[in-house]
Order: sequence, then C-alpha cells, then structure tokens
Amino acid sequence: MPRRRTADGQDAADAKRPLSGGIARSGSASADPDRAHYFEPLYTSDEMRRAEEHYPGYPGSIPELMERAGAAVAREARAAYPDVRRFACVCGGGSNGGDGRVAARVLREAGFDADVTEDVEGYDVVVDALFGTGFRGEPRAEAAALIERINAAGAPVVSVDLPSGVDASTGEVAGAVVDSALTVTFHATKVGLAIGPGRFHAGRVVVADIGLEERETEHRLATPELLDLVPVRSAGDTKYTAGAVLVVGGQPGMTGAACLSALAALRADAGYVTVAVPVESLPVIETLALEPVKIGWTEESALETIAAAAERARSLALGPGLGRGEARRALVRDLLRAVELPAVVDADALDGFEPVERSAPTVLTPHAGELARLLDTDSAWVGAHRLEAARSAAERFGAIVLLKGPDTIVAAPSGGVVVCAFGPPSLATAGTGDVLTGILAAFLAKGLDAATAAAAAAVAHARAAELVPHRAGLVAGDLLNALPAALER
Repeated sequence: MPRRRTADGQDAADAKRPLSGGIARSGSASADPDRAHYFEPLYTSDEMRRAEEHYPGYPGSIPELMERAGAAVAREARAAYPDVRRFACVCGGGSNGGDGRVAARVLREAGFDADVTEDVEGYDVVVDALFGTGFRGEPRAEAAALIERINAAGAPVVSVDLPSGVDASTGEVAGAVVDSALTVTFHATKVGLAIGPGRFHAGRVVVADIGLEERETEHRLATPELLDLVPVRSAGDTKYTAGAVLVVGGQPGMTGAACLSALAALRADAGYVTVAVPVESLPVIETLALEPVKIGWTEESALETIAAAAERARSLALGPGLGRGEARRALVRDLLRAVELPAVVDADALDGFEPVERSAPTVLTPHAGELARLLDTDSAWVGAHRLEAARSAAERFGAIVLLKGPDTIVAAPSGGVVVCAFGPPSLATAGTGDVLTGILAAFLAKGLDAATAAAAAAVAHARAAELVPHRAGLVAGDLLNALPAALER
C-alpha cells in the first residue's frame, strides 16, 4: 500500500517491510486473524465524493478539508525534495486546483518560492493540481498542451491526489497524462493509483489522512496479511488432507512448465502432488521433479487416465505446457465437465477456451495477451482497460479471473475486484506464471474459496519474489525456494 500519514503528518505505517513498486504497507499487522487487515479499500470517484459528503458540516467543511489536503501536499513535497527552493503550482479550476493553491500558500509561508502559474520552466519542482478524482476521458487541447509542458519541464512532479489525466475510478488514460515522481493522495488509495496504466504514472504514492471516515468500497486492495487465511497443516493432517493437487500438462519441449507448477504447489504447502503428462514426457519429468507422483497418458487414454488420478485430488491445474490444438481444447473441456474439483485454467488450456458449466469453481489466470484472445480483442486494449477487461471476462466465462501483471486483478462474475499491487518487475520472466498456477492450486486444495485463493496466491507469489536476494536475472525456479518463507506467519 502507499505510505499513510495522519492529519498531523505522522507516519502511520507499521514496521512491516515495505514491498516494491512504490507501494508501502500501512496499518498494523497482527497474529490474531480477527484483527488482521486482509484488504484495504480502493476508492472510486463516487465513493470519495460520498466520503466527503459524510464529513460533518459538508459542504461548508470543504475549505477545512482543502486546507488539510494542501498542507499535506506541501509537507510531502518538502520531505521528498528538502534541498529545493522554487515550486511551480499548476492549478485547475476545481477542488484539486484549490488544494494546489493551499499547497502554494503553505510553501510560501514556510519561506519557499511557490508560484501558482502555468509557466513551469525554470522551477525545481512542479506541483500538478490540474485535475482530481472527478476527471474523466481525454483532456481538452489546452489542458493537454499544459500537461505536455509539465512533462517536458525537466523537474520532478508532485501530483495532487492523482496524476492529471488518470481516471480515478478505473486507472484508464485516454490522452495526455502527467508523469509524476510523487503522488499525494487523500484519505485512501484510488482505484486509478493501483491499476494500470494509471499506476505507472503515479510514481511513489503517499496517502494523507485528512479526517474522513473509512467507508466500504466496491474494490479492495490485498495486503500481505491475507496469507493468514491460508490453512496450515495440523497434527491430524495427512498428506492428502494437507492438500492434494493434480497438474495436467507437460508435453515434450514444455515439461518445465508442469514441473514448476507441481513443485510450486508443494512449496505452497500442498501435501501430495501428481503430474499427469504425455507418456513420452515421463522420462524428463522423472528427472526434473523428484517429489511429485507422475502418471503418463496417451491421446486415446487421456480423459480416463487423468479423471482416475483426480479421484484422490482436491484441486486441478490445467495447462502448464499442455500444448495447443483442437485435441487439447477438447481435453480441457472434457476434463472440466468430468472432474468436479476446483480448477485453475492457465497457459495452453486458455487457448480457445469456452465457458463450461460446472458446479466446482474455475479460476482463469491469463496475462494480457491471453485475455485479449479470450475477449476477441487485442492486448493493447486490455492494457488500456484492465479493470473492464478482467470484469468482462469473469462475467462472460462465469469464472474467477486472475489477470496477471504488476497490478494483478482478481475479478468474480459479480461484485468488485481485488488488486494485488506489489511484487518486483523481475517477476516479468518466463515460467513465473506456472509457479503462480501451482500456488493457486495448492490454496484451492486446502479449501480456500476460489476468489480468496486467487488473491492470496498473487500475494504469496509477490512476496516470494521480494525474498529472492537478487533482482536482475531472477528465474522462475528462484521463487520455489523462497515460497516457504513467504508463507511464514
């Protein structure tokens, strides 16, 4: 989460180790699951407006809220850039501009040069207060030109509430947008600061408490404490009751994907893992993965063999290295119909995937390109509309959809989404998705509901990457040894 500060400027973040990506955790962790903060709110524009309207004395209290917001911007700008003297404050005509004008006044009172201006050249820092949470769509030509001047000024930018040009409710960017080094947002994180492409323009995010009451929000942000919900083995568990997973995939040339998923399931504390692969892949699988049980299938025996192996499993992972083509698509459909286990559908199993009615939950785990194919669009559209894309796919396929990325989104067929907004860029390498599939399958096998399992798996995946001692050169296998530590309470 962004670093949170109270109304008087005190840092309210606990001692928990910050995670990467400009996101630091706020709130206090607790070993007591009744008090742990599994999720934090993500506010849309309308939800922020309602929070302000419930503040005592509203709308007469607007100047008071504006004073707190502007003072927070001035405080954080000074803290981030203690050696500068000149601030250009670019202010729009709405409340966001009012916050910027207060920030300029507070900076001047502290002895700094702070001008409310559109002439941004020659200043040490630019304060962006053009547009706030009410902004939608594409900036008009005059505003777009001003945004381009801000970006070209060569000075670091501090944005007020969110970078101008970002839709607070979706993260979408339709035109010109400010590239900020620091965003000071008020009360709580906005959806547009957690979901791309908006989050990629925000820089480091600080949440300033301006005295509003926390309210329920449609969308939520996952916290590391979510892992406290993952069941741990008890004294009475057997290897089967601790979580039995069946992984299906691993055609010749792609055996590594199935091995990564299987070993990740074991490292995520599953007690028993079976890998079902084409018979010609068995010699390689036997060499690569010692602990999982291995079974082989032929094209003719695939459904019968895999369905029999599923009788001892509690979850199914379909797709890592499975291969593509009509025969594989038919196998995926038939298995999902025949095997009533919670299922993760990933990688090759997403090729040509169609909705399948089943009583057990299904989780789809596409990256942007795979989701684009599922929605008959292109990856650029998915990248520009990640929230809409994930929700549309969940509704279309009647499944939980985990859209992978630095802002992993977990969407259900109805209701809001959960965002996992941390994890280092080093996760963007081949095979890490196979590891995520194994973690998710393990959590499903332990009895977590599908949406919680998906969000918790994304958190565990990100935490494991944080624990890998090197960033450059991370490979998917590095996550396996880090997973047990990532799951420690």
